Amino acid sequence: MASQPSSDADVTFEDQQQINSFSKLHLRSKDILAEIKVKKSEVEELEDAGNELILADEEEVRYHIGECFHHVPVSDAEDLLQTAKDVAEAELEKSQGELEQLESKMKELKKALYGRFGNSINLEE
Repeated sequence: MASQPSSDADVTFEDQQQINSFSKLHLRSKDILAEIKVKKSEVEELEDAGNELILADEEEVRYHIGECFHHVPVSDAEDLLQTAKDVAEAELEKSQGELEQLESKMKELKKALYGRFGNSINLEE
């Protein structure tokens, strides 16, 4: 006969460490999701700006650098936008990779903890 997880299972130090690890990973994953949302928005804004430059009928445009606007040729502005977009996309990919790793670790911890405690523990939002 297979043993069922007991609802009165004692929580060992190792169990508590796993629960704490899951909690930390869960909080970090929420932070990363927020970062991903911001970075996706940034990439979209840079794409929109690039599209607007294509439509620009001027030789020079104002480009925002730091706290100032500088007059730059359209070709230079396109290069600057492409560089900024490449950086933002790289950061987005890095964050998405980190999120995948966290989710994998959380899945392993969930499996172990639900195996030990059954329905006595709630690791869902």
